[in-house]
Amino acid sequence: MTTISLFFGIVVIMYNEPYGKHHTPHLHARYAEYSCSLDFDGNVLDGYLPAKKLALLRAWVVVHREELEADWNLLAEGLDAFKIDPLR
Repeated sequence: MTTISLFFGIVVIMYNEPYGKHHTPHLHARYAEYSCSLDFDGNVLDGYLPAKKLALLRAWVVVHREELEADWNLLAEGLDAFKIDPLR
C-alpha cells in the first residue's frame, strides 16, 4: 500500500495485486471516517466519500490520469509508485 497523494484531508492510496482482487486499475481514498475505491474514470467502485470531497477527488483523477496509470503499472511490476502532486 502506497500513499501517492494528500490534499484537502483526502489521502490517496494505491496498491496492486495483479493476480488477486486488485486487477482493475483503481485507487483508494480516505477522508475522516470515510473511504472509497475509484477507477481512473472517476466511477466509485466501493465505499463512500462526502459529495464535495468526491468531486475534488474526481477532478484530481482527471488531471492526473496518466500519472495514475504509470503508478499502477509500476506497482504491477513490483516497483515503487511515485508521489503525485495534490490539488492546489
